[in-house]
Amino acid sequence: MNKFLAVFLISTLLILPVSAQQTKPRARDLGIPFDGTPGQFNAITDVKGVAVGYTTLIAGENEKAVRTGVTAILPQGKNFKGRVFAAWHTLNGNGEMTGTTWVEESGGLGSPVIITNTHSVGVVRDAVIEWGIKHFSDGIGYSGDFSLPVVAETYDGFLNDINGFHVKKEHVFQALDSANTGLLAEGNVGGGTGMMAHGFKGGTGTSSRVLDAKNGGYTVGVLVQANYGSRQLFQVAGVPVGREIKDLMPKPGPKPTGAASVEKKLSLTDEGQGSIIVVVATDAPLLPHQLKRLVKRVSLGVGNMGGRGENSSGDIFIAFSTANAQEASKDDGLANLSMLPNEKINQLFWATASATEEAILNALVAAETMKGYHGNTAFALPHDRLKEILKKYNRLAEVKK
Repeated sequence: MNKFLAVFLISTLLILPVSAQQTKPRARDLGIPFDGTPGQFNAITDVKGVAVGYTTLIAGENEKAVRTGVTAILPQGKNFKGRVFAAWHTLNGNGEMTGTTWVEESGGLGSPVIITNTHSVGVVRDAVIEWGIKHFSDGIGYSGDFSLPVVAETYDGFLNDINGFHVKKEHVFQALDSANTGLLAEGNVGGGTGMMAHGFKGGTGTSSRVLDAKNGGYTVGVLVQANYGSRQLFQVAGVPVGREIKDLMPKPGPKPTGAASVEKKLSLTDEGQGSIIVVVATDAPLLPHQLKRLVKRVSLGVGNMGGRGENSSGDIFIAFSTANAQEASKDDGLANLSMLPNEKINQLFWATASATEEAILNALVAAETMKGYHGNTAFALPHDRLKEILKKYNRLAEVKK
């Protein structure tokens, strides 16, 4: 078992559902086999300096159900005021990630990456700018970086009163201020609180890979907000789990959830509608064009799980490197950069795809059954049945104690 660190905002809105220290199984604890070697925490925070904070909002029932939150990823921790090299990619674009035109143009990332629900992107974006103004003693004017922060979303309207606009700027401040390194909570936390994946309760998940010494010993860390995918294509370690578990589909409550188009977006027709946001961090010295290549490999991890970038899915990914940060932030003189040769990048490609796959599974394994808006229910992936299916296909690995 692993211990997880969760940070929750205590307010009149929030019901605190669990203690700050959680103990939940992860995908490896169930005997799911993976390629590659994870880092100490098997999380994006295995990349030195990367910090993550959550605000989780859970309150009310039925039409007043709040099941949402905010996830903040800080590339260089809370003292981050500079740039790192970065790139982004979209597998299918029915979603939003603000600030990406400047990431594309400049090859850099100068703000935290924040993930929330679809209808809260605006308030979160504004809050990040205000946080930057208050956080840095010299303030910020127009920077082209903090002024154009990266904020992404997935849709949680099946479980959350999304039109209630419950995410406020103080929730964004809390996620940013609480960001820390080390162990991370997964499942129904942060921006992933009300999300679903492959017809099960989804949410937030993370994983990492550490290359061996001959390949540089670099680390790749991934964090996902998983809210995508059909049940029928859902695979685990190459096993067709979605075809084996045909029940436990999302269950609408007694009141209608809305128009048919909304139901389609929520995967109730099992067509794979939904979204997934993936953030990749590495300490390998990659330049923006190489990070562009790296971030495209996220699609392979999503594809291994059964995601196909369906028409109404927002599959948007961003990658950054903490190497060369000082040089990436220079505004005068010449930048002296280090760069990994392209001929040495394959292991990082493999690590990105594998860590993405495991991060998605960690989100599914950690997530718990949730009842929310209008009594709608998303069921957790049943651990016992998953292990039985893997055993049936001779894919259940021995769990190390």
